[in-house]
Amino acid sequence: MTVVWYIVSALLLIAAILVTARILLGPTTLDRLVALDALIAVCMCGLAAWAAYSGDTTVVPGIVALSLVSFVGSVAVARFRVRDDQT
Repeated sequence: MTVVWYIVSALLLIAAILVTARILLGPTTLDRLVALDALIAVCMCGLAAWAAYSGDTTVVPGIVALSLVSFVGSVAVARFRVRDDQT
């Protein structure tokens, strides 16, 4: 089980690095918004993997709260953002 934990951790770390690069280099605000959603999803997956590895279920409400806040934040930004070509 420890080997699986290390593999999952490495893959999630690589995903987080790639998504962070997209946040920093994204040409438009929508690219950055999608990358931020992906980063939050990677964080939620990391918390879920930790809960599965350790058997500690106290992080599950945190995962649910993070998903709800992420959804509301994404909808708010997508609803009220200004187009990139309008300056």
